Amino acid sequence: MLIFVICGDRFFPKEDGGVMFDKEVYRHRRDMLKKAIGRGVLVFFGNGEAAFNYPANTYRFRQDSSFLYYFGIDRPNLIGIIDIDNDNEFIFGNEVGDDELIWEGRKENLHDCVKKSGLCCLKPFDKAYDFFRRILKDKRKLMFLPQYRFRNKVLIEKFLGINSVFVNNYASIDFIKAVAGQRLKKSTEEIEQIQRAINISEGMYDIAFENINEGIYERQLLAKFEAYAIENGVWLAFPTILTKRGDILHNTRHDGVLRKGDLVVMDSGVETELHYASDITRTIPVGSMSQIQKDIYDIVDVAQKKAISKAKEGVRFLDVHLESVRVITEGMKNLGFFKGNTDSIVESGAYAIVYPHGVGHPLGLDVHDLEGLGEDYVGYNDKIKRSKKFGLSALRFAKELKEGYVMTIEPGVYFIEALIERWETGKKFFEFINYDALKKMVGFGGVRLEDDVLIKKDKTVVLSASIRRYTHM
Repeated sequence: MLIFVICGDRFFPKEDGGVMFDKEVYRHRRDMLKKAIGRGVLVFFGNGEAAFNYPANTYRFRQDSSFLYYFGIDRPNLIGIIDIDNDNEFIFGNEVGDDELIWEGRKENLHDCVKKSGLCCLKPFDKAYDFFRRILKDKRKLMFLPQYRFRNKVLIEKFLGINSVFVNNYASIDFIKAVAGQRLKKSTEEIEQIQRAINISEGMYDIAFENINEGIYERQLLAKFEAYAIENGVWLAFPTILTKRGDILHNTRHDGVLRKGDLVVMDSGVETELHYASDITRTIPVGSMSQIQKDIYDIVDVAQKKAISKAKEGVRFLDVHLESVRVITEGMKNLGFFKGNTDSIVESGAYAIVYPHGVGHPLGLDVHDLEGLGEDYVGYNDKIKRSKKFGLSALRFAKELKEGYVMTIEPGVYFIEALIERWETGKKFFEFINYDALKKMVGFGGVRLEDDVLIKKDKTVVLSASIRRYTHM
């Protein structure tokens, strides 16, 4: 069965259910990278299969995002080479063998995939060792990106002689920065892919709003919610957060039963066939909201809208974050949870007891785009360093925004029992925090709202604006 994505004529269909951009897209990306780096040999280690609980039972395969960005081939056990000095680009990999043919069926010829990527040739994987030996012997500059899969660290130890434990100490910082600078700015075809993912998320949230009722198990709601993604030919970008325990920020357990008065935090995203992601959060009540739930929800809602309005080219994302912090701090002070001067509360970091995370992150081929390359290289620079303050230190991206960036904006308020107890016991920020008021809110859960936005020179486009959100009178 051939699968097509309708976005002009940009995609090739593939028999094994994937798609690629036109080869000129990949050629252009590689050309831009070569210009940025200048010389040397760039190595992209694609991902292999990973065993779940025994060798033949593997996790669903997910190709490395940077490999996808520059080569587009969604197959395991490949190495991409860009030899800048010799103006040569090729892949190390093997065609499908008889065993794979029997168990997995016919796949598109790997040689054809290589041609669709605009590359000169495919070389047998077992020739890679000799290639790397020659590079080392000739003392040529060789660069690779940080690795997160142990298999690839072992390959680097085999090919380059670097102890697998210390591989990432030798990753090229110049290479990281060049890839990050290129991947952060999204092209038209990438934005179309992100929008496609968001459009599927829209249908998922429609289902959620229609089925959040008293008595339903979280897992029953999850089944309906995620089935829509699978029916539309895509997969999840990350494990879905669907919980009435919104105070557990990354809660992926789904064993609760929804009761009247609960607030359900739903944070989810899908990946398109080309692996571009959406990332949306909505907070939905079971029944109607109480007054305090409305008050907290409205604070987060205003904080998100203020942050979105501030996000545009040339503005530091740190300042977008601090805009949301000030709104939440002032709102929570008006409700009696904080006391004292708002600026002082913000400066001290006391606000993080209810807002301990950053306002958002880049979005693209990774749901936390480029996180694997190192956030301090991607989201920070020589002008702006990561804060060591609790809460602010969790901001994944702080530097100036540029046109073409796609970011999430996701402020929240949470009443985290363990954090409240720890800070009170440690006598932290007694001059700013009303601990008695906070302790009364334990069990409330949390509120988070998240949308995906495209940065323009003078405005922000909310790509997920059509996704339903709760409103109260």
